[in-house]
Amino acid sequence: MYPEIMVIPMREELTRVGIKEARTAADVDAALAAPGTTMVVVNSICGCAAGKMRPGVRLALQNAVVPDQSITVFAGQDREATDRARSYFEGHPPSSPAIAILRDGKLIYLMQRAIIETNTAQAIGQELARAFNEYCAKTTA
Repeated sequence: MYPEIMVIPMREELTRVGIKEARTAADVDAALAAPGTTMVVVNSICGCAAGKMRPGVRLALQNAVVPDQSITVFAGQDREATDRARSYFEGHPPSSPAIAILRDGKLIYLMQRAIIETNTAQAIGQELARAFNEYCAKTTA
């Protein structure tokens, strides 16, 4: 684990745009028990999180359609919360960073590190906005 003082700016980069921190397994479970769509951002201290993932998430949140709620866990810092979040990503290996969308606690979209590290922040933002439009748009009867 890194000293908390080092990761505060990395946490704040997401919380400043309204993403709630989930620091315990109970926080993750409570968030994912809520109905609707939830974006789960697995934050990391790595360079691709700093230069690509976090800026891409911030860009995507400017989209007209966004998830009902968004949470973040910090890999390597909040292990219990990160492990619990990853337990919802059944069938996928652990990845840091990663961005998931769940509906009613079930995984419907996952962007893992391999995609994040090979794309720009703008491309990540565009892809997330596309996913928000596909998976988070409210339907009318």
